Amino acid sequence: MTRALRTGFLTLVLILLCAPLVVVAGVSLNERKMLLFPPRGLSLDWYVEMTTSNDWLGPIANSLIIAFFSGLVALSIALPLAYALWRRRWFYARALYAMGIAPFILPPVISALGFLIFWTSIGYSGRIENVILSHGVFLVTLPLVTISLGLETIDRAVFEAAHTLGADQATVVRTVMLPLILPYVISGYAFAFVLSLNEYIIAYMVAGFTIETLPIKIFNSLRYGYTPVMACVAVLFVALAALIFGLIGRFGDLPRLLGAWSPERR
Repeated sequence: MTRALRTGFLTLVLILLCAPLVVVAGVSLNERKMLLFPPRGLSLDWYVEMTTSNDWLGPIANSLIIAFFSGLVALSIALPLAYALWRRRWFYARALYAMGIAPFILPPVISALGFLIFWTSIGYSGRIENVILSHGVFLVTLPLVTISLGLETIDRAVFEAAHTLGADQATVVRTVMLPLILPYVISGYAFAFVLSLNEYIIAYMVAGFTIETLPIKIFNSLRYGYTPVMACVAVLFVALAALIFGLIGRFGDLPRLLGAWSPERR
């Protein structure tokens, strides 16, 4: 493939990916309550409504709270599991790793049904903590993979040297391991945060009748007709995701997170 053909193909892919975002952004600027592109008149009134109306502020707050704490839950499970599998090299490590990534491999509706049955069977359902824990378990795969990649970049001789100099295990973990894998920990948390923010099926089946997140609010609003506030919310989601992933790309080891190996380790 020639360079010109490759450039043309990538440009076409970029246009196809960006075109829906441009349309949604344009629709959010319509002066009237219309689904039109190009927009008829330009107005930011729908953005003002999104940030001032209690009908939208409540779901936004719920989504942010759930995403924040579910990311922490996923991280609290993934970090010790990834460390144990890397440090001990147990013979059943692959089985434990498979269990860690299994929730993300299964279709979300299957996981959602399992969470619904579990919370209903113990008589504790319809609460925000149900969604937090369910999202945390479902999204544990993301920090597990990124942290495992980060641990594989550590030379084990560094640990041995620290122990030789008199550091105990807890000190080595705190002063050597965590600083080295911190970008991978943050990246894993960011991935879990963004996906939790956008997740609909599990949140709806676990507590959708009592706890309204932003995706649930959008789907519920469709029953009563279109409003440009939905497009504003979509723009907000895309901007937030772009900001988070942009920071990961800027300050993290993005090629390594995507599975690339450095030449020195090949």
